[in-house]
Amino acid sequence: MVFAVIMGTKIIAPNIWGWIADHTGKRMRIVRIASILSLFSFVGIFTSQEYHYLLWIMVVFSFFWNANLPQFEAVTLSHLGKDTHRYSSIRLWGSLGFVVLVTILGAAFEYYSVDLLPMVIVFLLAGIWVFSLLVPDHTVHHFEKDQISFKKKLLTPEVMIFFLICFLLQASHGPYYAFYSIYLEQNEYPRSLIGQLWALGVIAEIFIFIIMHKLLPKFGAAGLLIVCLLLTALRWFLIAYYVDSFTVILFAQCLHAASFGIFHAVAIHQIHRYFPGKLQGRGQALYSSLSFGAGGAFGALYSGWIWESYGATWAYNVAGMIGVAALLCSLLYRQLSTHQSSLK
Repeated sequence: MVFAVIMGTKIIAPNIWGWIADHTGKRMRIVRIASILSLFSFVGIFTSQEYHYLLWIMVVFSFFWNANLPQFEAVTLSHLGKDTHRYSSIRLWGSLGFVVLVTILGAAFEYYSVDLLPMVIVFLLAGIWVFSLLVPDHTVHHFEKDQISFKKKLLTPEVMIFFLICFLLQASHGPYYAFYSIYLEQNEYPRSLIGQLWALGVIAEIFIFIIMHKLLPKFGAAGLLIVCLLLTALRWFLIAYYVDSFTVILFAQCLHAASFGIFHAVAIHQIHRYFPGKLQGRGQALYSSLSFGAGGAFGALYSGWIWESYGATWAYNVAGMIGVAALLCSLLYRQLSTHQSSLK
């Protein structure tokens, strides 16, 4: 329930903060305010461990925390200007930070209590706030082409099908994020190896982020979308039927480069294109809420129910079928994108 609260606020909070950021134009100020309030609210967990109290602490914390990333994405893309295809070169540092931190903490928790984790999070939240003070804002000029309403932009067929793909892609990850470690452990994979497989997935996404600035201009967003969704569906079917083969599982984990790395880089690029200028804060927020929020929540919901009712194989089968549905949508999306380009 506590984790569900964080997922639930991810659906609502980014859109509220995105509206404020777009109407004020002060994105970094939003990030700084949200960062310090995230820190202050999280500190509340040291006061009591009572369930309902923790639930409300997470409501407040995640409301501010979920404001940060979409607005920082918008600021990053504004600073990149015409070089938005280089976004992945910046994003890879988030993946690298993840690998470094889990490696350090994994070793530390072999000798020290996991009770240290909340203090580590406080330290990280404080660091985010301090460094947010050093990042300059970027003034968004509201050119005439930016004056189209957010609602009108959102209701265009191309944009609607794109957001549907985002939702389906994230929903297909449900069994992976919720039960991957349990699934491998049930099939007698040692815990140390499971941790290394998770790290391999992140390393694969770092590699793809390094070269995405070359792939995006060469193959185009729609083409890369089709490839990554095809590989995503393949990944879930391989995990469903070949869990006993370490070689296949190793290959499937490398496909995280496609299912997350390529897709996220393409999605951020397209959101920036669809929602320029004063619209980009709400555009990034909507991407976050519909994919990681609604898609993630639906993914956790169906995978838990299917896992308990029909078993692991069917959970990953359904994930694969959702991936195929997203792939079919991407074929339609390419046609819509091509048609729109021909009209310009």
